[in-house]
Amino acid sequence: MPSVMGLLEERERAARQRVEVLQAELREAEAVWKRFVIARETVGEVLAEPRGCEDVAPVVVAGERPVQVRQAVPGSVVPHWEEGLAPAVLAPDYQRIMDVLAGGNGMRGEAMDCRQLAAALGLEPFPAKVEGVRSKAKRLAARGWLAEERPGLFSVPVGRGGGS
Repeated sequence: MPSVMGLLEERERAARQRVEVLQAELREAEAVWKRFVIARETVGEVLAEPRGCEDVAPVVVAGERPVQVRQAVPGSVVPHWEEGLAPAVLAPDYQRIMDVLAGGNGMRGEAMDCRQLAAALGLEPFPAKVEGVRSKAKRLAARGWLAEERPGLFSVPVGRGGGS
């Protein structure tokens, strides 16, 4: 029969090993977190660099410092709409969707479904192209730039379109 001291030492050893494993996991998680912080700061700095065009309103994420965006680049994140934020902060594909829905295609601000929108953007009516437009329009609607009047029917709320 093992002694009480032997049992305690065994449990102490197991607890110490568990702590060492958790500390190693914590160090790995902190390293990953620091890489994301650095990446976010680097992207903010790149987006804040002048690109030779007019200034647009600063993009502010809650709890973060404002980043002055000069011009969006393809593939950039769609920010949540807020008062004073112009479509110029959107990536070019999103700006085109906003422009078409705001009346830049001659159809003054009418709601459009994704097939109509794809055609107005000059895209072939293939399902893949229509789905790409639907995905972008849904993202714009989720972030407050567009209104989805019915499922798949999009329009620009007053004061949010054009002028990009």
